[in-house]
Amino acid sequence: MSLPQSPRIHALDAVRASALFLGVVLHASMSFIPGIPIWIVQDSQASAGFSLGFFVPHIFRMVLFFMIAGYFARMALGRRGVLGLALDRAKRIALPLVTLWMPIFALIVTVAIWGAIKANGGEAPQQETPPLTAQNFPLTHLWFLYLLVIFYAVSLPLAALVRLVDRSDRTGRLMDAVTGLLARTPLGTLLLAAPIAAWFVTTPMWMSWFGIPTPDTGLIPNTGALIAYGTAFAVGWAAHRCSDLVLTAWKRAWHVNLVIAAGLTIWLVMELGVTPNFMPVAAGLDRLPVAAAYTLAIWTWTFGLTGAALMVFTRENRIWRYLADSSYWVYLLHLPLVMAFQVALSDVALPGAIKLAIVLAASFAILLGSYHLIVRNTWIGGWLNGRRLGKTDQGTPGLTTDTPG
Repeated sequence: MSLPQSPRIHALDAVRASALFLGVVLHASMSFIPGIPIWIVQDSQASAGFSLGFFVPHIFRMVLFFMIAGYFARMALGRRGVLGLALDRAKRIALPLVTLWMPIFALIVTVAIWGAIKANGGEAPQQETPPLTAQNFPLTHLWFLYLLVIFYAVSLPLAALVRLVDRSDRTGRLMDAVTGLLARTPLGTLLLAAPIAAWFVTTPMWMSWFGIPTPDTGLIPNTGALIAYGTAFAVGWAAHRCSDLVLTAWKRAWHVNLVIAAGLTIWLVMELGVTPNFMPVAAGLDRLPVAAAYTLAIWTWTFGLTGAALMVFTRENRIWRYLADSSYWVYLLHLPLVMAFQVALSDVALPGAIKLAIVLAASFAILLGSYHLIVRNTWIGGWLNGRRLGKTDQGTPGLTTDTPG
């Protein structure tokens, strides 16, 4: 069965790019957050206000990314088929993970050693490095590629099986009916929030301030991340089946969703505090208000921002198109560069806001400049983006890019 090709939806390109760029902002803010020992350096001007640069985007940005990834995945399935999409994703997701992990990790370790020497008065601290195991394997920020590989390994064989045993697409039509109903009512948001809320309530070591635990360590992802991001991928996949109906519903309710999301986020900040808290609350119903508010904030932010983008980006914007094309490269390479600027500026006597602005401006300048010079119209761009893009490239009419999800 072949699915019809879909026009490029510029709003979803912008949403995907924004989710990835927010990751750069989130990581850049971490050296300015007091009391967060998991980062390689703490800036001399760290203050509690910078925590919001981590806390707020962390609520929704990767759920937003994986939802758009699921949407583009099914869109690409129509053009390539199951085997073609599997080969394409092996090239553009699995291969970058395998080939780029080692050099990126080596750069991160180098910067971490520099930061440790600087913090230790110019001498390298004595510290034993444990051997790598499946439990402590450092996926770094490339964990999102690892999860995408898992989701494709599940969804593509399942799609092939459904096509084989249900040639009349009865299962798909039932899914469309359910998706359409849930998209038009608040019941959909509540049902989507329920699984991860239940995990939050019942998991003994859940740290509520950090929400969905990042699966950046270990080859077996934590259950909470699998539930949250797997659900988001499935939502995007299902949304593409009845795209017009779902996107219209998100557009109509964008302002309501954003108001609710902002209100829930303000309440969470008041309840949990601005400073990161690594102490989990005892599992049980005492967690329920925070768990419910957090999970509802996840989905109202996700639907609200997507709906707002659909309202704003009704036509192609060349700047956003360029940024969307570059976002994959920028996110893949940003972390060691951001960390290096953080270490370099950590003891400089400037206000924290100015130093954060320098870290972001310098990082984006280098990342976007390198994308333009060595990626966009080279074999690297063909590898990562599926095809080479010229300096004035406007894309192929009638097709949408689907990098990296």
